Amino acid sequence: MLLELRGRGYEELRREFRWRIPPTLNIATVCADRHPPHALALVVVPPNGKAPRNYTFGEVTRLSRQLANVLRELTIRPGDRVGIVLPQGIEAAIAHLAVYRLGAVALPLSILFGPDALRFRLLDSGARAVVTDDEGAQKILDLAGELPDLEVILSRGSADRQKPRVVDLWQSIQSASVTFETIITSSEDPALLIYTSGTTGAPKGALHAQRVLLGHLPGFELSHDFFPQPGDLFWTPADWAWIGGLMDALLPSWYHGVPVVAAPRRGFDPEWCFWLLAEYRIRNVFLPPTALKMMRQTDARRRNLSLRTVMSGGEVLGAEVLKWGQEVLGVTINEIYGQTEANYVVGNCAAAWPVRPGSMGRAYPGHDVEILAGDRDPAPPGVVGEIGVRLPDPVAFLGYWRQPEATREKVKDGWLRTGDIAAKDEDGYLWYKARSDDVIISAGYRIGPSEIEECLLRHPAVALAAVIGVPDETRGQAIKAFIVLKEGVVPSSELEQEIRTFVRKRLAAYQYPRYVEFVSNLPLTTTGKVRRAELRQAEEQRRRDTR
Repeated sequence: MLLELRGRGYEELRREFRWRIPPTLNIATVCADRHPPHALALVVVPPNGKAPRNYTFGEVTRLSRQLANVLRELTIRPGDRVGIVLPQGIEAAIAHLAVYRLGAVALPLSILFGPDALRFRLLDSGARAVVTDDEGAQKILDLAGELPDLEVILSRGSADRQKPRVVDLWQSIQSASVTFETIITSSEDPALLIYTSGTTGAPKGALHAQRVLLGHLPGFELSHDFFPQPGDLFWTPADWAWIGGLMDALLPSWYHGVPVVAAPRRGFDPEWCFWLLAEYRIRNVFLPPTALKMMRQTDARRRNLSLRTVMSGGEVLGAEVLKWGQEVLGVTINEIYGQTEANYVVGNCAAAWPVRPGSMGRAYPGHDVEILAGDRDPAPPGVVGEIGVRLPDPVAFLGYWRQPEATREKVKDGWLRTGDIAAKDEDGYLWYKARSDDVIISAGYRIGPSEIEECLLRHPAVALAAVIGVPDETRGQAIKAFIVLKEGVVPSSELEQEIRTFVRKRLAAYQYPRYVEFVSNLPLTTTGKVRRAELRQAEEQRRRDTR
């Protein structure tokens, strides 16, 4: 979209950019079918040290067509939701493309989710099928009584023939036809349902149209300094279940015909990351600030890197990490900003305009992003207010899944209100201040307290619970739980650990509280809601007093 404008400054880019949204669009067609069949698409690096497996765009196209035929045989129809609970790899990639080919809706779900988190999202979405591996299947099949019509397509492990709803993915693909006519979908047809972190209640499903991929392209191309360039090769440790891993890495790279490295791995290891970057001569990466901070603690100067661009987002990057990136990685890290409902709307492009340390950057071409201070009109420079994205915008969601009231609360007077507080300077740079709700941003994950609190309340010892984020040098924020125990239960360090493990097993590894404090009561509103702001203020005061 923007490569032809390379060499222009910020104002020229905004002035000359035009959206090109066709009336019909299918993500599978533009991300796979139109590329040369022999061109490299995916490099899968196994976690066990075995040799990598390369896939061409021709193979990706064929496999996704065969999987689409498998799904069709299972009576998946346009509009049906199909869960994808898989790590980075060929299975996750072709599952997405197969779903889009059918005109169905992809429902990416993290492999870190426990049974409670999966149950909520599968039930709420009304998913008809789920593509997963043996680990995911074990969690999902335990929910069979609540999800009697759910088809389970197993990509790794042995399909249990005693369970008639389990289908072996690779065996089914081998016998499926390679011919499949991709459904002609409108650019406005639903394609993707990604659940938010649930900052003000239960997680909500943000429904996106086929056009959402094109909506990401201006920010993606500029945050990687006019992507693509000859020899580009992309990788991110971000889970493809999140909009950051899927739409900030895999699919926009494939739109441009650029190969992607998939390296599934539990947890982030900075030494391994440096090895991967050097071994595969990776040129373009999306690394959350927490990952960069961990890398900064290692000796990177001896590395033989081939990096051309580094993008970072999900939390505030900071001037020190920016400086380290320039000195050690040899690139200026382009920080970006967005959220599940409207992603990649603000950011930097070191190749086109100066990066100001501490700033999130400027509104990317095609996106109108302003500061709203109490009304529908943009605030003047320097005034602190809520970040708003003017609609319509191709990257913006269609709405929350079956929650029209929540959608109306999010979208008002032609603006999508992000809930993030910032200020804009005279040159259009945005400076992040805080959240207007209770979101916790830890290691790049946006975590809502409500789901964790509900999980805590299921523990037999817990009467009341509240969760907030507290400062953490590595993660940005860590989760702290304030817990009122049931009558007769005695606090102990053993109980603390038991509660942490209880949450970790049921939700996701990044959602468990690293800190637990037992209290006699919680600050409540007159309607019985926890005043988390009061807990945060008390925590901040306590930290000041102990300095």
